[in-house]
Amino acid sequence: MKIENGTRVYVAGCGGMLGDAMYARLKGAGAIIKATDINCIESWLEYGDVRDLASIRKSIVDFNPELIINLAALTDLEFCEKEQENSWLTNGLGAENLGLIANELDVPYVYISTAGIFGGERDLYHDFHVPNPLSVYAQSKYYGEQYVRNSVRKHYVLRAGWMMGGGPGKDKKFINKIYKQICSGAKELFVVDDKLGTPTYTVDFANGLCGIVESEQYGLYNQVCNGAASRFVVAQEFVRLMGLADKVKVTVVPSDHFKEQYFAPRPASEKLVNLKLNQRGLNLMRDWHVCLEEYAEVFKADYARR
Repeated sequence: MKIENGTRVYVAGCGGMLGDAMYARLKGAGAIIKATDINCIESWLEYGDVRDLASIRKSIVDFNPELIINLAALTDLEFCEKEQENSWLTNGLGAENLGLIANELDVPYVYISTAGIFGGERDLYHDFHVPNPLSVYAQSKYYGEQYVRNSVRKHYVLRAGWMMGGGPGKDKKFINKIYKQICSGAKELFVVDDKLGTPTYTVDFANGLCGIVESEQYGLYNQVCNGAASRFVVAQEFVRLMGLADKVKVTVVPSDHFKEQYFAPRPASEKLVNLKLNQRGLNLMRDWHVCLEEYAEVFKADYARR
């Protein structure tokens, strides 16, 4: 299907960091969008709870979309360990609910999975490697992935890596955590180098998602930025791009340094490679260094206003 002027797209969970990029990409294509979330923090959002089948079904069916995109997820690993039932209902049952509706309407369904479903036994994972989820977050997301792949006729499952995007207001992940420390006056940042992954820029991810949907080549895809790094290397690069390398020191620590704060189990490596996208000529993701340089401009502008 072509995403163009007048295409009707329903986006659940559109209030977060990926939602911003997805909404902008669809709006730029001229799509008619119904964007929902349980937290309606934008004027263009309507209320929608993927955990409630009857309610979300009415929200979707009334709109009569040509495409359903599910961005709704609980992604804070520690929160998921504490709120396990809510995690399963959002990440697992939510995936089922929207999948049932997609089948009923006979429209394509996009589900976002994660590199976190792997166990870290390998250094690098392609699309065909078998997951081994360690945390409640990873287990619930893997369940959602399996349900969609096995039960939804027209599906796309896209696995993201270390997500970055949304800026200071919406980024709940690593880059904004580093930025908040800088803004609080920290002169030294303590960052692990024993966790490896692939940064994934929301702008590129949204663009790539649209490209995959337009290809009509259904299935499972890893979709991350090209290249990989440790948390330490990403932090170093961000500080450099902010122009603060001579003012803020980045110091290596082991993961045990944060064992009380980040107690959920995490794999040593979540590095993905876009094997299928590359083979099919569908990889629209740029190198993570290029993406981080672009993204850092948002933080530099915010920092200058402080």
